[in-house]
Amino acid sequence: MGCWLSKQVKHTPGYEEPAVLAAETAFTVSEVEALYELFRKISYSIFKDGLIHKEEFQLALFKNSKKNNLFADRIFDLFDLKRNGVIDFGEFVRSLSVFHPNTAQDEKIAFAFRLYDLRSTGFIEREELKEMVLALLNESELCLSDDLVETIVDQTCKLVDSNSDGKIDPIEWKEFVRKNPSLLKNMTLPYLKDITMAFPSFVMSSEVDDEVLD
Repeated sequence: MGCWLSKQVKHTPGYEEPAVLAAETAFTVSEVEALYELFRKISYSIFKDGLIHKEEFQLALFKNSKKNNLFADRIFDLFDLKRNGVIDFGEFVRSLSVFHPNTAQDEKIAFAFRLYDLRSTGFIEREELKEMVLALLNESELCLSDDLVETIVDQTCKLVDSNSDGKIDPIEWKEFVRKNPSLLKNMTLPYLKDITMAFPSFVMSSEVDDEVLD
């Protein structure tokens, strides 16, 4: 275990041993140790309680704790495995593992499905698909007419909903993604395979007082 970790007086809430997390995820022990340093930096950025709150998650992604983003909200909700409004270290590592290059494609497909299943019904319904399309357009700063948005949503539904029941089930989603693997492009973060060498660029550069972390 790295020297920096052994010097900690106490761990953050929800801390789990790197060896345990490495055994359950795609990460190595050394990668989990590096992720702990990253986790502490994020979790002490605003509330300083060793747990990642939604505002801290937004700050890490966008340098702005107030930015509204449907995708970030959904990812936070999926990372929050205990459904208690915060992300602890164990949840952070287990959830982030799906983005590791070594994680099986089926796991990435399943996570992406849950990401788009906004109401957690087990299906991606038309209105959910429309919300995601509008969110993508907003992020890209594109302005399309309502009619064109409806056309995009309708055509997508027809393309993916192979049994024409008005909703997309996990099997239909998996078949569609396998035919269109580019949809999983953002489900793999290459730097996670070498997290011990450098942290991702989106993590805020502001330093946290070491006295608070110790």
